[in-house]
Amino acid sequence: MDNKILLVTNGCTQGWATIQYATEMAKIMKMPLTLLGIVEKFDMEHPVEEIFSRAVSLFQEKKIAYDLQLVNGDTEDVLEKMSWDDKTYLFVGPLGRSQFRQWFVGRSFRKILEKVSSPIFYVREARLPIKKILMCFGGLDYTSNAEKIGLEIGRRAGAEVKFLHVVPPVESEHLPTQETEKKPEKLIDKKPAKTLEKAQEHADDEGVETNIVVRQGNIVQQIIEELETQNYDLVCMGSSFSHPDKLRQYYAPNVTAEVAEAVNCPILSARAKLK
Repeated sequence: MDNKILLVTNGCTQGWATIQYATEMAKIMKMPLTLLGIVEKFDMEHPVEEIFSRAVSLFQEKKIAYDLQLVNGDTEDVLEKMSWDDKTYLFVGPLGRSQFRQWFVGRSFRKILEKVSSPIFYVREARLPIKKILMCFGGLDYTSNAEKIGLEIGRRAGAEVKFLHVVPPVESEHLPTQETEKKPEKLIDKKPAKTLEKAQEHADDEGVETNIVVRQGNIVQQIIEELETQNYDLVCMGSSFSHPDKLRQYYAPNVTAEVAEAVNCPILSARAKLK
């Protein structure tokens, strides 16, 4: 397998969970791992050398193939200037930014989602072992790559996989009947239904058992509620940056970013290759 993991840290202590999770993923997926340390201006606050030392001990303990790199700069800027491809999986976590900086220049994860085209694992909490995975499906075909990666992780980890489809609120002039209120899956349109059907076929091919969860309501709220009421170890989502219409990114909500900012569950966001 040519795929590889790029694990990024700026020395922030909150990022240790990211290192633990990426290490376990490298072991599960049998991928080489590169630990990229980014020495920022305020290195005294986030000493990269200290977390490097701990990480190397963990890699050796888990017998992970790894190498180390160090660069100077701000993490967001460094990642923006790098070349990305589908075979590189980026693992990144909290960067220890102040609320003032988040207000002034925006949240780091949103900038990374926009600038990095490779699959991104955003990890705030290391939920290990990986035994329960949620895949979020929507009306647009954004999830194909996230689905592929998530199913492979599920197969290798022996994890339970659930497919979540959220049916948006029904307009008042088209209120659902009592039957559809009891069975919201009846509200799934033809295209999403076909997407879910294909996903189940792919899961069968991978030998992964799946089931479908259907919720009705606000998409972001329903995904968050599902994650808060169930103990998932990974949630897989598509990316709004898959869409060729760049204007859409300005008026449509960034579901992945809003979910990532609200929950601690590790999140995989992968752009789809739309035809």
